[in-house]
Amino acid sequence: MSTPRPSTTPTRPVLPAPPLPAAGAGWALLFDVDGTLLDFADDPGSVRVSPALLALLHDVHAATEGAMALVSGRELDDLDRLFERPRWAAIGLHGLELRQASGSFRRVIVPQSGQDHMHREVRALAARFEGVQVEDKQLAVALHCRRAPEQLARLHGAASELMARLPGYELQPGHQVLEFKPAGMDKGRAVTELLQRAPFAGRTPVYLGDDLTDEHAFDAVNRRGGFSIRIGEREPSAAHFTLPGPAATEAWLTRVLHALTHGAPTHARLPHGGPARQP
Repeated sequence: MSTPRPSTTPTRPVLPAPPLPAAGAGWALLFDVDGTLLDFADDPGSVRVSPALLALLHDVHAATEGAMALVSGRELDDLDRLFERPRWAAIGLHGLELRQASGSFRRVIVPQSGQDHMHREVRALAARFEGVQVEDKQLAVALHCRRAPEQLARLHGAASELMARLPGYELQPGHQVLEFKPAGMDKGRAVTELLQRAPFAGRTPVYLGDDLTDEHAFDAVNRRGGFSIRIGEREPSAAHFTLPGPAATEAWLTRVLHALTHGAPTHARLPHGGPARQP
């Protein structure tokens, strides 16, 4: 009988919980929404923000002097509906829409003919798969499989074939969702753009996200010496820290707010040798 050999596949160390800031630390906080601040729902339109979370985010926005942003695959209009039209910086549609803290706005423009073609093709594709839900975001179209997770693998194969007929577009996988969107923009590029303007410029970026779409943002924040925080247990990930879910995100943010105004205990701050702020 042979002796089993130990695996030679390297295992990643368990990610630690994120640190807390010192009082007055120059943090810029950026949050994915679904799966990070809010629990997922089968119907994205049925999600609601609790009054307690909304009040907490307003307080965090004030404590960071406006250096706080939502970063989402949702349209900005949808984010504003969810969060009762706050005057916060926000990134929508994975970076296709961006609102600076000043209120200035930019949106990627694509030809209407290409948009119409993409919409027709994607809706025809979705009609072939029972239980797949279509979310029309105008510039992008998402196909959700939360009601029919068994369809995801076949849908992904068919969607990949369809991309050959959609020049200028790319397929963005996510949590039980496939999204067709204009190519050339992602959350990481949009976050980098946001961090170049006041009040984000010169601060240490802290990004929280749960999905594949957040990996671009993790990379962008890591390059700037910031803190990348994965929500959940998805692997692999470029994140350096982790929290288990939206409830833990809210609890940690409550502690962050207190730390920004009163200071965190020394043991709760970043240990020596961790990510450092770049000059």
